[in-house]
Amino acid sequence: MGAKRVSMSGSSLPDPHDEVDRLSGPAGTPGLAKPRSFGDYELLEEIAYGGMGVVYKARQKSLDRIVALKLLLFGPHAPPESVKRFRAEAVATAALQHPNIVAIHEVGFCEGQHFIAMDYVEGQPLSALIRGSPLPARRAASYVKTIAEAIHYAHEHGILHRDLKPANVLIDANDQPRVTDFGLAKRLDDSQLSTLDSQLTITGQVLGSPNYMPPEQATGKRGTLSRRSDVYALGAILYHALTGRPPFAGESVAETVQRVVYDEPVSPRLLSPGVPRDLDTVCLKCLEKEPGKRYTTAQMLAEELGRFLEGQPVHARPVSRPAKVWRWSQRNPRLATAIGAALLSLLLGLAGVSWQWRRAESQQRRAEANELMARQNAYASDMLLAQHAHAAGNLRLTESLLDKHRPQLSTLNHQPSTDLRGWEWRYLWQLCQADESSRLQVNAHSIGAIAISQDARVLAAQTGENRIVMWDLMSRQMVNELPVSHGIDLLRLSSTGTLLAVTACPAPGESTVEIWDLPAGEIRRTLSYSSRVRSLAFSPDGKLLATLEDHGAIRLVDLAAKHTLTNFQVFPPSRLTYAGVVEFTADGVRLVIGEGYGPIRVLSWQPPSVVTMTQGNSEGN
Repeated sequence: MGAKRVSMSGSSLPDPHDEVDRLSGPAGTPGLAKPRSFGDYELLEEIAYGGMGVVYKARQKSLDRIVALKLLLFGPHAPPESVKRFRAEAVATAALQHPNIVAIHEVGFCEGQHFIAMDYVEGQPLSALIRGSPLPARRAASYVKTIAEAIHYAHEHGILHRDLKPANVLIDANDQPRVTDFGLAKRLDDSQLSTLDSQLTITGQVLGSPNYMPPEQATGKRGTLSRRSDVYALGAILYHALTGRPPFAGESVAETVQRVVYDEPVSPRLLSPGVPRDLDTVCLKCLEKEPGKRYTTAQMLAEELGRFLEGQPVHARPVSRPAKVWRWSQRNPRLATAIGAALLSLLLGLAGVSWQWRRAESQQRRAEANELMARQNAYASDMLLAQHAHAAGNLRLTESLLDKHRPQLSTLNHQPSTDLRGWEWRYLWQLCQADESSRLQVNAHSIGAIAISQDARVLAAQTGENRIVMWDLMSRQMVNELPVSHGIDLLRLSSTGTLLAVTACPAPGESTVEIWDLPAGEIRRTLSYSSRVRSLAFSPDGKLLATLEDHGAIRLVDLAAKHTLTNFQVFPPSRLTYAGVVEFTADGVRLVIGEGYGPIRVLSWQPPSVVTMTQGNSEGN
């Protein structure tokens, strides 16, 4: 017996999850500051305590071995029933020699203290192992199978444990479970249970841990305890290992006992979906309220878990839903009668409501049929009027009549109305759109400058004075709206539509060019000019920007390097009277420059040279 943290309890602890936390030693058993002598034993450290005793890690001097030493609380002042139960544990456990049951070495009385010396198990309680984290299904089944075999051995030797719970199972260094704490053990041949051992008292103390005890032990009114009582507790341990919580828990001991007696456990698969269906069925069979519906012996449970671990079908079958309802009604007859009466009233009420509902639906269908007939008559009339309007050249009236019959929300059920449009509607609509490939609705403002990318995918349009709207021509959707400087003059898109150049005149005789990065929606660079920019163009690769100013200056800017490559005059300022234009050739290494009434010039800027194109001939300059 013993562990790094163990619960040694002869009565329940208040924690609903049966977690064991180290507290300071109770009265008469202070925690050890340093090792001290106790008869033939040297107490090394306190490792656990419970309602009946404190457990120390100790060294037996005569045999020089480490043991777990359990001392009865309150020493010579302990109540007689506690002394009796303490010694009963020793007597019961001493008769059991099993590799998965903690063995007793010595029982005695020393320095006014009753004590039990037992195996010291290096490991941790199962409760600590599964605290807040369910175990894998196969590991949980393997643990409980081994525990069930050990409990069957105890049953065969006439001992009921009566306090099986995760805190009373130690997992040793070899990952093997070992059952401990037989403080509430009872001989199977004892046909009478004392009132102290079987009933819930006014103070709320019960014999054992209510989270894991069967209904017959929780109330003392469901028959004599038997092997099936420990089978229930084994199922509760399996439930906790699979879900991380006991099958029943309440705010108080009384509430927990109430749930143990009357509530059905939630299926482990609902709390932990990874639990296999067969293991879920085995667990719930152990937790049956009626002892006769559980496994007869712990060995039968161990064999069932063995079948699961070997991949064979288990013998247990899940309880059907009607059977669950019937069992619940048998346990709660008054509540079942009240619910039955309420359900009958509800069914009668639903029948009346259903009749009213069908009547309302019939009236609605008639109204919808009348509405549809009226719409069909209006549609036929409007299509005839639209045909005459188109023949008369009145496209506005034609489109207005066609728009009336696009599907709208019904006035009766607020669902999209039936689409009545046929081939005649689509024919007239195509006739109205014959002169345009696409129509984009921008807004009510006038359109100023406009630009379109070379791949014909992006359109930029100035609307109003200081607003530019971007359109995706493939989807015909507006994709962005840009706030720009006052007085927009020119727009120009790069070939791929990712860059937009916007010229503006913030003051007379001045110009700015804003370079917008359209995917990022931000201005990449702003260029300033001392005169008005007449024309601008992107190179085919979008890396260069060329501008032509009023005085005939050409500026070529590398947008990535952010510096001017060349800046020169191609003709006198007085010659540029009306307009000018600059454009890149397809190879991107020459510029084509034109003026109002002058010649066209081709500039090669690598190396710089200008060719003037006149009508019918050309000359080099």
